[in-house]
Amino acid sequence: MNLEDYATYREIIHQPQALAAALRAVREQVQPLRTLWQTQVYQQVLFTGCGSTYYLSLAAASVFQHLAGISARGVPAGELLVTPQDFVLSGAVLLIAVSRSGTTTETLRSVHAFREVRGGSVITITCQPDNKLSTLGDVNILIPEAQEQSIAQTQAFSAMWLASCALSAVLSQRQDLLDELEKVPELSHRIIETAQEKIQSLGGTSTVDRIYFLGSGLRYGLACEGSLKMKEMSLTHSEPFHFLEFRHGPKSMVTASTLIVALLGDDHQQYEMNVLRDLRAIGARVLVLGNRPVGVLDILTFAFDSTLSEIGYSTLYLPPLQLLALGRALAKGHNPDQPRNLEAVVYLDRPNNA
Repeated sequence: MNLEDYATYREIIHQPQALAAALRAVREQVQPLRTLWQTQVYQQVLFTGCGSTYYLSLAAASVFQHLAGISARGVPAGELLVTPQDFVLSGAVLLIAVSRSGTTTETLRSVHAFREVRGGSVITITCQPDNKLSTLGDVNILIPEAQEQSIAQTQAFSAMWLASCALSAVLSQRQDLLDELEKVPELSHRIIETAQEKIQSLGGTSTVDRIYFLGSGLRYGLACEGSLKMKEMSLTHSEPFHFLEFRHGPKSMVTASTLIVALLGDDHQQYEMNVLRDLRAIGARVLVLGNRPVGVLDILTFAFDSTLSEIGYSTLYLPPLQLLALGRALAKGHNPDQPRNLEAVVYLDRPNNA
């Protein structure tokens, strides 16, 4: 098969259009978002989702807390469903529920559970038109241009992630960041064009048998998503870790057949680079994704070379991570559109009862 025959490939390379649509969807809801935010003084913000969107929630909570200075947390929808009281603090709470399909049972029921426990406000971010979740929010952000045929999320994740960043910029009154995010779709197009051959080829390297993804701060959630894409598409052993945590045990797993994928930020690089030098010294192959080249000869770098802030360029990590998993899947003879044992939507019971 040609690459274009795979829906996953088409969705990865066409995601700049989905990113532009995500920003339009948020702009259309700016006034309702601001009105909702001004109705009360929120003490806590919860982001929730399942699988990919749970990992998005981890990263989005980090961004929101940084921008708004309010306690924010990413929570699996299944946990919010069964023990909502464990996550909801006293005072006014805002729940932001994220789901590609808007029909995942755990996410739908977690919103109902949240309403029952706290009666708080809800914002939803979804992609599939006419979905159930988008009828449950006080404000609903819908990005139909990002809906997908494939099971593993690629452009949908990227679009919902950018929407969450834009949403956080709106609610924290950061017009400068909102304006900055407008540059992301065009930059992502350049990243995809330059990354395709190099990153897909690395993913297909036969001497690699395990891959670890490292990220700190908001990048930890994105590292989790990169690891999940690798598992889903290529059935490869992969795990995500915080940079400095990797020394505390997981380092023992490193061999000459290990690939470390590092999501490097601008701040605290000295700590992160020291970890990577340690891992390179014991034989691991290292790929750095970041905004600037690291200048270390034996560490492979893919640099975005943007003028954006860390939050602004965070979406640019995603296409290389997706292309890496795609290249790995194809090299191993797997169909990335149909991961083993997986379905696009998980229902706790029959769909018509979800």
